[in-house]
Amino acid sequence: MNAAGQPGPLRLGVNIDHVATIRNARGGDHPDLTRAVRIVSDAGADGITAHLREDRRHVRDADLDRIREATDLPLNLEMAATEEMLEIALRHRPAAACLVPEKREERTTEGGLDAAGQQERLAGTVARLQDAGIRVSLFIEAEERQIAAAMKLGAPVVELHTGRYAHATGPARTRELQRICDMAALAAKNGIEPHAGHGLTYDNVQPIAAIPQLRELNIGHFLVGEALFKGLDEAVRQMRSIMDEAR
Repeated sequence: MNAAGQPGPLRLGVNIDHVATIRNARGGDHPDLTRAVRIVSDAGADGITAHLREDRRHVRDADLDRIREATDLPLNLEMAATEEMLEIALRHRPAAACLVPEKREERTTEGGLDAAGQQERLAGTVARLQDAGIRVSLFIEAEERQIAAAMKLGAPVVELHTGRYAHATGPARTRELQRICDMAALAAKNGIEPHAGHGLTYDNVQPIAAIPQLRELNIGHFLVGEALFKGLDEAVRQMRSIMDEAR
């Protein structure tokens, strides 16, 4: 909230993983990931998000430097809290690192990180990233115990998982929205910057974007899918417009 009591600007982080997924389906360098990054940057994104998975199904290690060379926008590296990924993050020094759960068999990230149940294991990773000047975010469910864990870990940012909201309908979606609203407010009250993401589309993003405490949304798969029909530039611009209208 600003001094006038109105919601402040809401940043849009665009996840470019699935541009890399299409590239990897045939090998080679097409579609060019750096071209996508430049288009996204020009279309009004505030940051670039990329998930370097253990199996490298999306972006590859070499892509991290290529992304940073293609844009001045900050890079948000989604990563599992493993020693391998920690060393990569410390070597490449992205602006931010978002710790996410990761299962080999999942198609995409299926839920939030259990920070409450893994505090001891996560503490060292969070500390080493922050000592390197990398802003740490925890991708968590919108639950009070997960916010409490983020506070204990000293994480400056949480990203609230919006998947259950995105896939719910009717009263269930209303309940999920309220849960996200409440946890965004709780995080902000305790000095943690709340973000949100997963499963957001043109049709469901506006109520999330209207939550005044949220500072950033991270959206990827939907935008890459829409780009097949209207182009990446227009897909991002339309999302940016809907978000701005909600504020």
